[in-house]
Parts: sequence; C-alpha cells; structure tokens
Amino acid sequence: MSAIQGISPETYERLVACDTPTVCNVVELWNIRPRNTGYMDDTIKCCFPEMPSMVGYALTSTFRSMAAPRSGDVYASMDQQVAAFAELPGPPVVVYQDLDLPVASATFGEVMCTTYKSFGAKGIITSGAGRDLKEVQALGFPAFTNGTICAHGYCHTLAVGVPVTVGGLTIFPGDLLHGDVNGVTTIPHEIASEVPDACKELMAAEHVVLNYLKSGGSLTPAGLGEARKECGAMIAALGKRLRGE
Repeated sequence: MSAIQGISPETYERLVACDTPTVCNVVELWNIRPRNTGYMDDTIKCCFPEMPSMVGYALTSTFRSMAAPRSGDVYASMDQQVAAFAELPGPPVVVYQDLDLPVASATFGEVMCTTYKSFGAKGIITSGAGRDLKEVQALGFPAFTNGTICAHGYCHTLAVGVPVTVGGLTIFPGDLLHGDVNGVTTIPHEIASEVPDACKELMAAEHVVLNYLKSGGSLTPAGLGEARKECGAMIAALGKRLRGE
C-alpha cells in the first residue's frame, strides 16, 4: 500500500463534490478497463442517500458472526484496523466481506462506526448487514450494506489487509473508492488526479442536451438531434484528450 501515490487534499475535496455515476462515465473514457467492471452490483445499498459522496482508500477485512471466534475478543481486531489506517495513502474507507452465507448478523453498529470515524475513516462498506442505523446516520458516517439485522451475533474480524469481494467486485487494500446513493465504484490510481476536471467537462457536455430540453422553447426531434450531436462531439473530444490520442 505504501507504493500507492495518494491524491492531493484539493483533488480529494473535488472528488467528494462529484457524483458516482459521473465518475463512472469519465473512467470509461480512458478505456483502461471493460465498462461492465470496476463497480459494485446492486446487492450493496447506500444506507444514507442524503449524505455527500464517500471517497477514500480501502482498509479491507473479512468477517464472520455465525459462530464464536476460537480465541480473543470480538472487537480485538479494531486496534489492528485503526493502526493500519496510517499505511493508506489517504483517508480510509472500511470494507468488510462477510463470509457467512447466509449473513448471520450485523457487521457494524454505533460503537464501531464511531471508532472508525474518530480515527479518520470516511465510511464503511460491507457485503453483510448493519445496525444502529439512526445512530450511525447521526454521526454523518456513510454506510453501504447488503441489509439490516438487529443483532451482532458472534461478530469477529478474521483478517485485515487482504483482498475481499464485495458486491461482486474484488477490492484490494488501498483501492480508491467513490460511493453515493447510486452505488460504489473504484477509481484507478493512475487517473485519479484527472477525474475531477474530466467530470466537470463531461457534465458541461451533458448540459448541452439538458439545457435544450429545459429551454422552454419549441422542442423538435431535429433540435434534440443537434443538441445530442454537440454533446457527443464534446465527450468524444474529451475522451481522445484523456487517452492522449
């Protein structure tokens, strides 16, 4: 993880201001991965749609709660997790893969999320469930889950800093994540610093069509076609420039 070049604080704040679908759209323009990869599927839901975009580097862990751990306290690994935050190139996002099938109980609650936030984490994602959602919402701590369960069972973390699979997506320690009400995507490190400017340009291109539709004038198929043509040309030019063509 130490070899990963983190983004600047300014770029970080600009990414927070972007929505996740626009981030996905601009990542596609680089043609560095297939368009049907790099994002989590619809099993992962945003718990708090009203919150700003969550941006951070993955601190990954695996989790079980169906049976008690063989030794140690169920929360013992939290010390290891928050210590590992310092190894990341920027603000952490805690990512859990729940290994129980079916999910037995909640991965997180108020105490865990308060701990993570107090040590600088920007959110949490789990392939399992969450609880204490009103309290976590009051913290202003973004959370993404596969559901809600009221109890914590025999919750314990098995491994920290290992590749995990959440929402059909393999997440490696230090991956840069972007999530909002629409879902969660990864941003390749090599393009991360360019994404905010590209998002701004892509939105300007889309507004050519939106402004035409909202103009209040007489709309025609031909007029729509011209607006879409202009939008498409702007996006195509943006893509070529990003790819260095």
